[in-house]
Amino acid sequence: MFLLTGCRPHDFPDYPANYREYAYVTNGGSNTVTVLDVVNVRQDRVIPVGTNPTGVAINSKRNEVYVVNTGSNSVSVIDAEKKAVVATIPVRQRPYFISVSADGTRAYVANSGSNNVSVIDLNQHREIAEIGVGEAPGEAAISPDGRTLVVSNRGSGSVSIVDAQTDKVRSVWSGCPGATDIAILPDSSKAFIACSSGHQVMALSLATAPPAKSSMSSQTHGDALLALLDVGKTPIDLALKPDGGEIFTVNYDSGSISEIDTSTNEVGAAYLVGTHPVRGVASTDNSTLYVSDFDADSLGVFSIVDADLVGTARSGDGPDAMAFSSAGHLLFVADARSGDVAVIRTLTHSLLTILPAGNKPNDIAVKAFLVRSHRSL
Repeated sequence: MFLLTGCRPHDFPDYPANYREYAYVTNGGSNTVTVLDVVNVRQDRVIPVGTNPTGVAINSKRNEVYVVNTGSNSVSVIDAEKKAVVATIPVRQRPYFISVSADGTRAYVANSGSNNVSVIDLNQHREIAEIGVGEAPGEAAISPDGRTLVVSNRGSGSVSIVDAQTDKVRSVWSGCPGATDIAILPDSSKAFIACSSGHQVMALSLATAPPAKSSMSSQTHGDALLALLDVGKTPIDLALKPDGGEIFTVNYDSGSISEIDTSTNEVGAAYLVGTHPVRGVASTDNSTLYVSDFDADSLGVFSIVDADLVGTARSGDGPDAMAFSSAGHLLFVADARSGDVAVIRTLTHSLLTILPAGNKPNDIAVKAFLVRSHRSL
């Protein structure tokens, strides 16, 4: 393990005394969540959760973190201040990922074993509805405006579009074999879905809001198929730039990324980035894309500005899921094979340290908040 020594690096933020920031890592093989202290770059504690935890998501409006337990068909609610599980919410069969609405009131869990989506009331910590969708749904992503839920149905090779106000399916689109990852633009106008069993990405236009009574002549449109875009082999992840202008597909069996212009729905160039790339994440300033290469023990560092692979960053064995610190100065990488987390300094694209995690870490999320007192947590 690498150790931090000497003075605090100059590119680290100065934090107020009551500032806390943690990275939460789900350990599928040890039924735990590892909590990493982002401020001090060290492991804070390990929290027991359900069986085979997979997806994890934060609530931007309250100090809660949600962990999907695939083996026990539940969601663990972690209080970020108490650093403990405060509720367990039963859902349906074989859930994997969770998406939280921007207002922090609802969460959506795709249940791959029961072909439905659980709607969770986060105020009451309970399931309030089930939405029937296609076969083996893998991901249910809520749009930033909270109006539309996009569900990728891997088993049926389809995409279900749900009206989140009524919890009713409003359209279904077939022709996306192995539908997996979803990217929704910041303005909620379009969704892109990776068809991982082939070599395409489905682009959909999402329905606009109905016109106000005072402007009934306003033009609206429903959901529409825009294009099936040819990319590399086995696109398994979609990395959306924060400004929404471009998406990079991570093509596992091509060892490449493909660039999609989200305004024109056109595929640009493809770039070789490694052996078996699995995830991509774009920096908050839209300048750099990091791509984890599962079989190379490293990340590819791709300059979006220069359209060029500019280097690699060392990691542990089997790098997979990634998440930035809130300030963007650190990138946390879950190493699935070595059971640890690589911490990358984004200023230099270099490995700062490796922190211990549990067995088979598979997802990671970062939560920052201010505590109400300066007491040590």
